[in-house]
Amino acid sequence: MHIAPEKKVYFLSDFHLGAPNELESRKREDRLVRFLNHAKQEAAAIFIVGDIFDFWFEYKTVVPKGFVRILGCLAQISDAGIPLHIFTGNHDLWMTDYFEKELNANLYFEPKQFKLGNKQFYIGHGDGLGPGDYGYKRLKKIFTNPLCKWLFRWLHPDAGIRLANYFSAKSRAKTGSSDEVFLGADKEWLIIYTKDKAKELDIDYFVFGHRHFAIDYPINEKSRYINLGDWIRLNTYGVFDGNTMQLVKWES
Repeated sequence: MHIAPEKKVYFLSDFHLGAPNELESRKREDRLVRFLNHAKQEAAAIFIVGDIFDFWFEYKTVVPKGFVRILGCLAQISDAGIPLHIFTGNHDLWMTDYFEKELNANLYFEPKQFKLGNKQFYIGHGDGLGPGDYGYKRLKKIFTNPLCKWLFRWLHPDAGIRLANYFSAKSRAKTGSSDEVFLGADKEWLIIYTKDKAKELDIDYFVFGHRHFAIDYPINEKSRYINLGDWIRLNTYGVFDGNTMQLVKWES
């Protein structure tokens, strides 16, 4: 992707819209819409790197109620000709084709390499990568199994969404603030993963979400690991001007 001198590429992740309640989610959604309306003035492209929603499931003719403000904003961005790239996260991994059809978005289920300007990017949500976390990796295989998705789809949406929101809240209560704390380079599995990938691929920026803290960490002399933080506590995002990438906090 060529990036014009006055344009920028924006990266953000982990909105978890719908959690922990309707009031807090609406405040967060309004804040995100303000940011996106600001960003689209200079955007060459926008990457949303997973967990837009705390839960999302696409039935054949039904999607979860709400979120019309951010969906309308994303539609305007796409209609303006700004490429919109969306990665699924561990909370909204049951996306299928709704965003591709309604928003003309590019949808990704696995990390992907991009060339932006003269830099190489490796982008993904980050869940299930690297060593350890075998319980989640097994669970993800179940969640993404076509038979399991087919069976869940037979639940009435009122029951299915209520059940999913219950388990999502239980998961947050179990992990607490552990996803928000940097554990050190030797224990951060995304750093371990990026160090291994940097041996195979010539990458300038590894960009992930999922961990809910913002960090710009050197992997080697060339590569950097960027974690985008979240929009629950931090309101942080990444911006690339064609030459350099930096983390920024949205204050409005």
